[in-house]
Amino acid sequence: VSVLTLLWSAFHFGTQEYKIVGMISHLGPQLGVADGIALASNLKNKNQVTAVFTGEGGTSEGDFHEALNVASVWQLPVMFCVENNGYGLSTPTQEQFKCEHIADKSIGYGMESHIIDGNNVLEVYKKVNEIAESIRQNPRPVLLEFKTFRMHEEASGVKYVPQDLMNYWDKKDPIENYQSFLKDEGILTDDIELKIKEDIILEINEHLKLAFDENDIIPNEMKELNDVYKEFEYQEIKENSGAKEIRFIDAISDGLKQSMERHDDLIIMGQDIAEYGGAFKITEGFLERFGKERIRNTPICESSIIEVGMGLSIADMKSVVEMQFGDFVSSGFNPIVNYLAKSHYRWNQKADVVIRMPCGGGVSAGPFHSQTNEAWFTKTPGLKVVYPAFPYDAKGLLATAINDPNPVLFFEHKGLYRSIRQDVPVDYYTLPFGKASVLREGNQVTIVSYGAGVHWALETLDKHQDIKADVIDLRTLQPLDTITIFSSVRKTGRAIILQEDSMFGGIASDISALIMEHCFEQLDAPVKRVSSLETPIPFVKQLEDQYLPKKRFESALLDLLKY
Repeated sequence: VSVLTLLWSAFHFGTQEYKIVGMISHLGPQLGVADGIALASNLKNKNQVTAVFTGEGGTSEGDFHEALNVASVWQLPVMFCVENNGYGLSTPTQEQFKCEHIADKSIGYGMESHIIDGNNVLEVYKKVNEIAESIRQNPRPVLLEFKTFRMHEEASGVKYVPQDLMNYWDKKDPIENYQSFLKDEGILTDDIELKIKEDIILEINEHLKLAFDENDIIPNEMKELNDVYKEFEYQEIKENSGAKEIRFIDAISDGLKQSMERHDDLIIMGQDIAEYGGAFKITEGFLERFGKERIRNTPICESSIIEVGMGLSIADMKSVVEMQFGDFVSSGFNPIVNYLAKSHYRWNQKADVVIRMPCGGGVSAGPFHSQTNEAWFTKTPGLKVVYPAFPYDAKGLLATAINDPNPVLFFEHKGLYRSIRQDVPVDYYTLPFGKASVLREGNQVTIVSYGAGVHWALETLDKHQDIKADVIDLRTLQPLDTITIFSSVRKTGRAIILQEDSMFGGIASDISALIMEHCFEQLDAPVKRVSSLETPIPFVKQLEDQYLPKKRFESALLDLLKY
């Protein structure tokens, strides 16, 4: 706490040009967020320094290394401040890393570092000011290691600390030593000291009373539910100048391009998206059009780049992060589900980040490049999940996703990229979330699907033209259009849900449960789910065809109609 207080003083009470920008806790994802705040400062020419804090234990996490690497590659003005307390709770530093000093970790990133006596008030104040001024003159990241010690630990005590070590650090107590220094210099007298302590005790007691006098929280279910997402008022936008038949992949590219033109503060980040144009060439030509500052190649560090997106959002900028393959999002899972998803609920802070997720099978790309993992995110409150099946929907929903201040997972089926074509408006337009599309109407059965599954269902119906079915393309999975689903099922009395994901824990299970809960009395047959096999998705085409549910859907549909 002493180091944080001193650092705050060094920024806040110095001249105005040395204000602190980001004072962030020691949670892993926050380190990459500092990179995003610093990037925004650079892009806006604000000449600010961002400070982010962690403990010695946090330097063993991948987020620490990813954040330092990104900051170094992009030369971001970040001070990575590490409070080295000697112990991560009860684990001593020699059991956490083998380098002599945490500052030594900067060598691998080509980063400047400094070791500072964290218990010396004047040294902390003086050196932090000097380093901050230097960063303003020559923007770059710097790693600061503050050697200090935690003499008290409320949660677990300090019995595990050798007494000789406690005695050593007791002599280095920053408050007592600074107090003695001020008295020796004639700045602090006994009377002034007494008055300071009385004022502090008075302030503590006043605020304790305020806290204790607070009324108990009265739970309000509606308020809780409304706090999950930042309010977003959808605006329908249609700039009509005709349509053009384009592929699914072209619709995604057009949607990105027109959003970049519409939002000057929008940044696109991802692996190989600049000169190369992305693994699927969706951003081909973007670098020449929008420049390297806005079309940013990234190192292979999904977690940190998602965190950078969050930092940009804190600085009132928008970002689109491309997962080269949606499977790779597992490397960025923590900041998505534990930070982006909860930022509005916890801090009333928007997370204006869209994560593009190329996904899906049918292209013989195997178990690490073909997963459909939307169910990982549909169950996480605070995230929105979009999964279009047609070019028209892809372009309009992507524009809405970028406008939305909440985090959006935008799934794009790779198998549809170059196989599906449709007339799509040439100009910019938006489509609302939470509105399913009824592609065909009938009274025998309700077919619910999304992504490639929609096309498999339509192909099956084309083979069996005597089947009269409602075909519902969900388009967005969170929010989910239950009104359209229930209305259809109450009419047809039968429901079958087709998903490419494996069965257990998939969204089809939740939709099935919702139908049973809300439409049970209108059902003439059990709700049927059809999915891929409960295995990883194979490479070999024959095995992949067996894995995917396309062929099984036909027989399941016919069985349901016979029930």
